[in-house]
Amino acid sequence: MKALYWRIYLTLVLVLAAFAFGSAWLFQRQIEQERGHVESAVSDRTQAIAQLIQRVLPPATAARAEQAQVFEDWAQRLRMAIALDDAKGRRIATSEAFERREETGDTARMVQIVLDDGRRISFVRPQRPPPGFAQGGQEGGAARLAEGRGLRREEPHWPGFGPLGHRPNGQVLVILLLLLFVGVAAGAFPVVRRLTRRLEALKAGVEQFGAGKLSHRVHDEGRDEVAALASSFNQAAARIEALLHSHQSLLANASHELRSPLARLKMAFAMLDEASGAQRERLQREIHTNIAELDALVEEVLLASRLEADAQQGSGGKEPVHILAVAAEEAARSGAELDAEDDAISTLRISGEERLLRRALRNLLENARRYGGGEVLLRLRQQGQRLELRVCDRGPGVPEAMRERIFEAFFRLPGHAEQAGGVGLGLSLVKQIAQRHQGTVRCEAREGGGSEFVLSLPLAG
Repeated sequence: MKALYWRIYLTLVLVLAAFAFGSAWLFQRQIEQERGHVESAVSDRTQAIAQLIQRVLPPATAARAEQAQVFEDWAQRLRMAIALDDAKGRRIATSEAFERREETGDTARMVQIVLDDGRRISFVRPQRPPPGFAQGGQEGGAARLAEGRGLRREEPHWPGFGPLGHRPNGQVLVILLLLLFVGVAAGAFPVVRRLTRRLEALKAGVEQFGAGKLSHRVHDEGRDEVAALASSFNQAAARIEALLHSHQSLLANASHELRSPLARLKMAFAMLDEASGAQRERLQREIHTNIAELDALVEEVLLASRLEADAQQGSGGKEPVHILAVAAEEAARSGAELDAEDDAISTLRISGEERLLRRALRNLLENARRYGGGEVLLRLRQQGQRLELRVCDRGPGVPEAMRERIFEAFFRLPGHAEQAGGVGLGLSLVKQIAQRHQGTVRCEAREGGGSEFVLSLPLAG
């Protein structure tokens, strides 16, 4: 798991670092292009101004005072920091802005242009041309006015690059990139670590569950994919735990129930060799009874296990079942009275497996016949979108406190096992079959004495 969060973290950091350096390279390239445009515009401007001044100046043979007057007049009009020297380098005239620049020593950007007659014009190159000048426009009066008054216009600065048109400070740029890299790395680490720590906790939970701690669950807080995975694991763990506990309980109870008929069979076979006449016939009947009980127990245990397995896998095909026909056949088989006076019931269908529905109804009828006396009634009633099959008897009834427990596997009312036999799985199977068909089963007290077992099933749509 450590390798995972380091891979995620390093991938994120490398991607962001590549983005930062790529952005810096593109920005540097843009700065270089801008600087080239500025240099070209400034050069064009100084050449144009030099040609203009050369045309309006008196010739080099004219009096110095006349040259100075004309030059100073145009310097004031252009509002630029310029100076005029003769061919020997002697100063003829300067503008006030140029004098101030010389006094402050701000002549690093000075450019000289030699005229055709040998005179020289010195310019203090502005930091950038006035807006629109490079495109041949006549704008930029404000910029020239600022130059003429000796005001210094500040250029836009980018951290580490200086004014536009100048080469960037490499050391500052490297420091900024390093700071960006460190900041991104420091901010990304806790985010990535939190994600992988949750995965580590999920891994530890799965290992504990696999080691046998079936009740262990993992934290599933949140709304992201990790929380959804943890929630799915908890649901699967709960189903597995319930299934294993159910199988363990079923196996333990089945083992316990097998002991009684096996013990009786062992005793009967031991006595069979010495018995004769009526006693031998009684022992043979007891042997057949115990074998039938074992057969029924094994059959119902297998059916209960298959129903649980099918419920976990969601298997089992369903088809419309003519429930009135099934009820009539089972009632006739067990000798119960059938009450289905509503003609509409003959057209009703239940979506499910006919074999299982028949088994559930048969178990209820046999249970009523075994424990409820000779009078058994099967009623069919429609309740909205559900069909109720009520199996009624006139037996001693079921205490209210035990009406839920009788549907547990291998649970039998006190004294019933000794009186009527049975293995205690019949009603449990009825409940499993009902739940498999999205139905319910319950036990109610019957008016006038006895019990009513109500199997409620949804009608087919």
